[in-house]
Formats: sequence, structure tokens, C-alpha cells
Amino acid sequence: MQSKTLRNFLYLLPCLWYSGLVLAQSPQSGASSDGAEEEIVEYSSSFYSRYSPNTAYDMILQTPGFQLDDGGDQRGLGASAGNVLINDRRPSAKQDLPSVILTRIPASLVDKIELIRGQVRDIDLQGQSVVANIILKEDSEAAISWDVTWRYNLDFKSTYEGGISISDNWNGIDYNAGLEMRYFTRGDITLQDTFDGDDVLEEKRIEEYFLNGIRGAANLNLSTAMGENLVKFNTTISWQDQDALRQKQEIDQPPSGAFRREFIGGDEKLRSIEVGTDIERYLLPDLQATLIGLFIRSREDNFGSLRRALNIGPTTFLRQADEDLKSTEGIVRLEFDWTGISSHTIQANLEGAINVLDGGLFQTEDTGAGDEVVSVPGANSRVKETRGDFLLKDTWTLGSIELDYGMGAEVSTISQSGDAVLERSFTFLKPQAVLSHNSGQGQQTRLSVFRDVAQLDFGDFISGNVFEDDDVALGNPNLKPDTTWVTQVSHERRFGPESILKITVFHHWISDAIDLLPLSETFEATGNIGDGRRWGATIETTIPLEWLGLTGARLDIFGRWQDSSVTDPVTGEKRVLSDRTPPARVMPLMFSTENKYAFSIDYRQDFQEQKVSWGWDIRERGKHPRFRANELDILNEDIEINSFIETTRWFGLKLRFDAENILDLTSTRDRIRYTGARDLTSVRFREEQIRKRSFRLAFSVSGSF
Repeated sequence: MQSKTLRNFLYLLPCLWYSGLVLAQSPQSGASSDGAEEEIVEYSSSFYSRYSPNTAYDMILQTPGFQLDDGGDQRGLGASAGNVLINDRRPSAKQDLPSVILTRIPASLVDKIELIRGQVRDIDLQGQSVVANIILKEDSEAAISWDVTWRYNLDFKSTYEGGISISDNWNGIDYNAGLEMRYFTRGDITLQDTFDGDDVLEEKRIEEYFLNGIRGAANLNLSTAMGENLVKFNTTISWQDQDALRQKQEIDQPPSGAFRREFIGGDEKLRSIEVGTDIERYLLPDLQATLIGLFIRSREDNFGSLRRALNIGPTTFLRQADEDLKSTEGIVRLEFDWTGISSHTIQANLEGAINVLDGGLFQTEDTGAGDEVVSVPGANSRVKETRGDFLLKDTWTLGSIELDYGMGAEVSTISQSGDAVLERSFTFLKPQAVLSHNSGQGQQTRLSVFRDVAQLDFGDFISGNVFEDDDVALGNPNLKPDTTWVTQVSHERRFGPESILKITVFHHWISDAIDLLPLSETFEATGNIGDGRRWGATIETTIPLEWLGLTGARLDIFGRWQDSSVTDPVTGEKRVLSDRTPPARVMPLMFSTENKYAFSIDYRQDFQEQKVSWGWDIRERGKHPRFRANELDILNEDIEINSFIETTRWFGLKLRFDAENILDLTSTRDRIRYTGARDLTSVRFREEQIRKRSFRLAFSVSGSF
């Protein structure tokens, strides 16, 4: 069913695209391409007036041919900065994501948005093929933006959220301060059937999952000129408290007459602070230097319990675990940009970082004789990484051709103490090259080749509980970063300011691929399983629909297909890479998973005179499997459909009504447990879980003044 849906989508796309070409090439207000620099496409603030934006985030979402990348999980500060600039500069922040920063900038302060697709004004694209540059107005008056949202889940309770921010200048200091709060409730209902090794139904169960919590964040961003220096300061304080309860119960009468019940509870407290600053100045007329410092500290306290009982008797099993995780990250980065040679921009970046994670776990079990302390190997550990990174590169412009090439190097030492004691050092060379050709008429072709070093998750070094599956996620002190040679070719064609088609073909050669590594026939840990490959293609397009008589309407379409190959460490056979992304319980569906395909279709129509807009979106992604030592786990989801209507007709406010997950998306989890090694021994049992996340309604009010 899903593959048929994807085929129909791919067949329809060229028809829609070609039908819209004639109208798409007509000029439209507010958007332009710099004739001297094909690398820049400008969208003035007037272009976005039809969307009635309140914040810069509202504007960036409606920018044709741009997919927002929040970064955040890449190795190094430069690579994790995302693809958004503000006045030519990236924010000196890592946890304060670009999307969140943009929600605190009122739309009234934005002069224009530039899409930069090549080397201009000494801007370092940090390996991105395109970045969005938010240009703010000068000498603007104070502006305040705010929003409140109420969301109602038909099967659960309500969620409330809101935020407010102010932007102004005080004594020559530009500042932006914001506060946001969210009280959330969500959950799902799951039906689970368990079959024995002969596929005979053994048990039918129902599971209800509830999650309640509150989270908030406070932010302050400052920028000012101090002599010849431009100084910026950013800080974010965030917190989150939540508790979860999962109840499982048999729904068929067992022969004994006693129903088995299971309760999984969890409480989590998270506190985090991030402080960043950077100083920028010209050392020479053609030599600019930037010094960046960043410090992050967070603490996470988790308490979890697993209790089993019969409805006619006392508790038969109780496991409790108290986990404490403390992490710190310090980064110092120095950037130089030199334009002393005609047609060249030479950049040198140096970065040093220290990351530390302290993990502690205290666990007990009670089978009826009282609590007994249980030792989980590798759970009480300290992991520390010291890393140095250097990059020297040149951007050489030859008319319509641009060559961006350079060499990077990284040295790091990872040490672990506590339950595991080990120290290892690594050295990586990271060459890169990007060849771009702007052939005029909005066309650009790019060939990229570079070596990428993956960011490690320090949580993979430390063991922890997986209460949902009554399992343990073992840590692996021998884990090392995988490296990938990335080759991709992309071609972008703009048929006017709103109609874009971009196709990218890619191939990845992976060394020391990170996947689930078997430690025995029944246990595995995140580890390096050998060399692998990944290849595929993406397509992005925006199609105006005026030619269909739909005034002010457009489609934004994204599609990705990919495949992969790696040698299975259990069976020795070739298979696809495991998806290590935790199953998402929130929507919309995210596409950063290891699966066969993903696509989204977004429709929007604006009636400017009536000040009303409406639209819908459809999303789907393919199955994402996990290959464990003695288990095959496959998650598959249905199509997600959402819709909205919004208006700005009254009091200068934006009123928006959303219908989310209209078809009550079903996700199916097929979990096969073997008696020994996966696929090499007989099936012990199979679980089939059908999970519903429920239909939701949301109403939001936002404004600025």
C-alpha cells in the first residue's frame, strides 16, 4: 500500500511541475535575483506579506526552495550551527536552535531574507549548499512578539504553551530576550499480540501510555560594538520535569483466571545552561578574525520502575532504577577570513573542545524476598573527550564557476573511568571540495566530495535500562567515530521567485559504521560493525498553482529515496543499516531516519483581501528496522495528514486552527525474538504492536507590537 502511494506521488510530480512552468516564470513582487551574483536570491519583507508572519520563523518556513536545518548534532561547533545566518553571522549557540531563535525575532524587524548559494561577502557556508541570511532593519523601534496555543488530544488531555520576546536597543546594545513555557500531555494506546515460535497466539494485551510534564526556557542575546570589535553574548537556561506511566494488561481470560498486569513508571528532571560569546574584528583591511567561546552544562535525573502483578494477588516483580547524568561541554573556536588575493577567499578555523559525561545508576530488584541491589555493567562511568580541529580552505571564483576546496584535520582522545577503564586516541584527515557552476537563468549545479567524521553520543558508552522491552542497553567503551566519504551531485533550477526544482543524488562510503554490535547471542551494544554504503536521491520543489485557477496557492514537495548495505555481524549476510533513532511519539513525522523513503506534500492557499489562509500536508516514511543480536525489530507507520486555517482579520492578531493527525496514524511494531542468534536459531516469540496516537485539535493566537 505504501509503495503504491509513493509510486503515484512520483508519477504525479513531473506533471504538476511542468504544468506550472509558464506562470512560474512570470515576475512576482518582493523577490529578486542579483544579476551580478547568481549565488544570492533575495526575498524582501513585502514578499511575505501574503503570509501575515509574526516572526522571522514564520517567514523562513515560507521561503521557496529552502529546508531549515537546525544542526545541533554534528561534530564541532561549525558543523552543528545549522543553515541560518542573522546579518551574515551564525549565532554562537548550540542548544539554542536556529528555529527557536527565529521565533523570538518579530517579523517587523526583518528587512529581507537572502538565500546564499555560494561565496559572497566572506561568509563561510560551513559545508552547507544553501543558507538563509536574515537581514534585520537598522534603527528599528522596540518590538514584542507573543503566542499562546491550546492543543486538545481526543484520547488524552490538553497541552498549553506560550512565549513572549522583546527586541530593542539600549545604550548602543541590541538585545533580544525571551521566555517560553509549555505544559504538555500526550500518550498513545497500543494493542499487542504475542505469538509463540509456531505463530500461535499466546496473549492479547492493551497498553496505555501517558506523559505529563512542564518545560521552559529563558534566553538573552546581546550585541554591541566595543571600539573596533563586534561583541555578542548569548545565554539559554532551560528546564523540564515530566512523569510517564505505561500500563499493560491482558485482555483475554487466561486459563488460570488471573490477569497479568505490568506498570512502567518514570520521572525525569532536566536542567541545562548554555553561555556563548564571540568577538569579531578586522585585524587588517582584508583580514577578519572571530573568537568564539561556548560552555554548556546539564544534569538529568531519571527514576524508573517496572512492576508486575496479578489482579488477584500482590506484586510479583519490582525493578527500580535511579539514574543521574551530568554533562559539560566547553568549546573555543578561532576563525580567520582573508580576501587579500583577487577572486579568492581563504579561511582558517581552529577549534578545541572538552566534553565530559558522568553517569551513575543505582538499581534494585524485588521478586518477593525484598530488595536486592543489581549491578548493571558499565552503568557507573565517566567519559571524557578532548578534541582539536583545524581547517584551511580556499574559495576560488572563476566567473560562473566556483571551487571551494580545503583540508581539515582532527585529533581527539577519549578516556573512560569507573566500571570501564580505557583511553584511546584518534587522528582524522578531512579533505573537502565543492565545485559549483551557475549557468544563469536561476540554474546551479554542484558537485561535492568530502570526508565526514560522525559525532558520538556519549550515552552509548554508558549502560542503561530499556523498561519498555524489559531489556538493558549496554554501553560500549570501545566505540569510535565512523567516517564517511560523501559524494553528491545536485542541480537547482528556479523558474521565477516561487517555482523551484532541486534534485540531489548522493553516495556515502562508510568506514567503521555505527550500528548494533552483538556482544553475545543475546546482548548487543552500539558499536562499529565494519564498512558500509548508503546511496540515494532527494527531490525538493515548490509549485505555484495559479494555472489551476487556485489564486495564491502553492505546493511544497520533498521526497527522499535511499538504500544501504552492510555485512550483518550476526549472519554474515548483506543487509541495510539499522535505524538507531528512537521511535518518535510526537509529530509531524521526522525524516532523519535510516529507512527506504520519505516524502511530504504541503499545500497552502492565501486569500489576501479576505486575510484568510488554509492548507494541509501529507507525510509518510518507510519502514525502519533494527537488527539486534537475538531480535529483529521493524517499525512501520501509516500516512500522517494535518490541516489548518488561519486569519488576521481581527485586532491585528493571527488566529489559527489546526486539525492534526486527522486519520489517527497507526504505527505497527513487529518484534521477533529468537532463542539464540538472530536468523540462525528458531523463533522464541513474536510481538505485534499496533499503536494509535489519536486525533488532535489546536487553537493558537499570536501577535506582535
